[in-house]
Amino acid sequence: MVLYDDRPADPPAERPPEWVRCARCAGLVYGKRFGRTLSVCPDCGWHAHLTAPERLDQLLDPGSASPVAHVEPLHDPLGFHDTRPYAERLEDARATTGLREAVICVRGRIEGRPVVVAAMDFRFLGGSLGCGVGALIAEAARTSLRERTPLLLVTASGGARMQEGVLSLMQMAKTSQAMAELDEAGVLTISLITDPTYGGVAASFATLSDVIIAEPGARLGFAGPRVIEQTTGERLPEGFQTAEFLLENGMVDDVVPRSALRPTLARLLSLGSLRRPDADRPPAEPGAIVRDADQVHQREAWDAVRLARHPNRPTSLDYADQLLDDFHALHGDRLAADCTAIVGGPGRLGGRPVMLIGHHKGGPGLAERQHHQFGMATPAGYRKAARLMRMADKLGLPVVTLIDTPGANPGPESERSGQANAIAENLRLMSRLRVPVVAVLIGEGGSGGALALAVADRVLVLENGVYSVISPEGCAAILWKQADAAPAAAAALRLDARELLRMGIVDGVVPEPVGGAHQDHTKAATLLGAALHTAMDELTPWEPGRLIRERRSRFDRFGVEASIPVGTGGGSS
Repeated sequence: MVLYDDRPADPPAERPPEWVRCARCAGLVYGKRFGRTLSVCPDCGWHAHLTAPERLDQLLDPGSASPVAHVEPLHDPLGFHDTRPYAERLEDARATTGLREAVICVRGRIEGRPVVVAAMDFRFLGGSLGCGVGALIAEAARTSLRERTPLLLVTASGGARMQEGVLSLMQMAKTSQAMAELDEAGVLTISLITDPTYGGVAASFATLSDVIIAEPGARLGFAGPRVIEQTTGERLPEGFQTAEFLLENGMVDDVVPRSALRPTLARLLSLGSLRRPDADRPPAEPGAIVRDADQVHQREAWDAVRLARHPNRPTSLDYADQLLDDFHALHGDRLAADCTAIVGGPGRLGGRPVMLIGHHKGGPGLAERQHHQFGMATPAGYRKAARLMRMADKLGLPVVTLIDTPGANPGPESERSGQANAIAENLRLMSRLRVPVVAVLIGEGGSGGALALAVADRVLVLENGVYSVISPEGCAAILWKQADAAPAAAAALRLDARELLRMGIVDGVVPEPVGGAHQDHTKAATLLGAALHTAMDELTPWEPGRLIRERRSRFDRFGVEASIPVGTGGGSS
């Protein structure tokens, strides 16, 4: 692959080794088999390092690569000399690798999706970030901006280039600035973290993308483990800074094996190009949303509570699987954790790209529900939701939130991590999103933990969903002073679908299968999908200014304009 006309001649081609020894398990792998597995050990899954040309050959459609304009940086700006002159090191790196710099920037396609790719090569002075790399990354971003084509960054670096002194430090700001321009223009950015990615690259463009995925075992961090141990005197835990550690601690969206990278990237790249609903999709069915409270089935409030909490009700992920094509769950708040009580990611609803975010209680089994914290989100969960909302706002994707939670996580660690502020920030953020927002109470809507995903243009509730400032049990304990008063408290709180619609808290009710959504997941999803299409079709023509004005007006009216007669009784009995 010829990338620059003025680059040195490629070094002599080396014959692939007949046998390859795995660096992790020390097993021998036949060379041709190793090539067929994309340089991944078939026994232990170790991902061998790839050169930038190898990476591009694996990721891009054959014959689709064309070079991005080359930018020539300052040559040896400091006249640096350690044991050897920097100029000699630079020429040796060029001769050895056949590259002009530690990054290759090209236009190309992945499964037909256009993309601009900047792929780093660790062989070239450790993939260090110097003036040349900074200039090329910035030019790749400018190309992406001009052509409104998503930018894919494939990182491999030991950090800033010491031989270029503080000028190399400035490249962190230059590349971050280029990423900010893509944010402002609404152009999708993706980072693929490969092993290793450290220092100035990790602390600039590598971690500023909308989506960050990593290869298994790839290491990412500001300081390397040896530096950390020498500085702190602490022994680092096993797996520290690896992709799996980063996923658990909320720093990356996903860990994707090399064999799955092309389809995964293609799905994500579709977000940058497909923004209209499927023209062949029929219009939503009349009656998909019930807007007259008198047409909603009347039931005891406590019965509604028990149905809303039924352990077999469809979860947010159940609805995502049934309703969305190409759904890809994203993870982490990019600060400290990945809360399992909040799930979310992009997908296509009838051809319309959306960002789905929801509480997730887990399945009917106790262990799974405990793993998902019974849908009670921590601050990390709400910050993950906020990150995905900001991404949707940038890319122009409508937001769908599915609400099913007893309330926000009340634990001491949540309080230490700023639970109140995390909820408040979501309320403020949702009030100014420039894209349509549809919230659906699919089960239990408990207090501020539910409202944190419910500041929307359309708020809907499933027929057997509930929404309340406090649980009936909590209300009974505080006001009735007895636990068995929970049914009376439920009626007094008017928390069922019929009453919520009468009060104007929700804009409509979504029908459920006979007996409840737990009786027929497929039918429940079909009914919810019809309601979402109806709501989206109503909101899609609205320009951002109108969306924000109407949304704010909707919530501004609560408590000022009477929506139901005062003293109409205990609700739905």
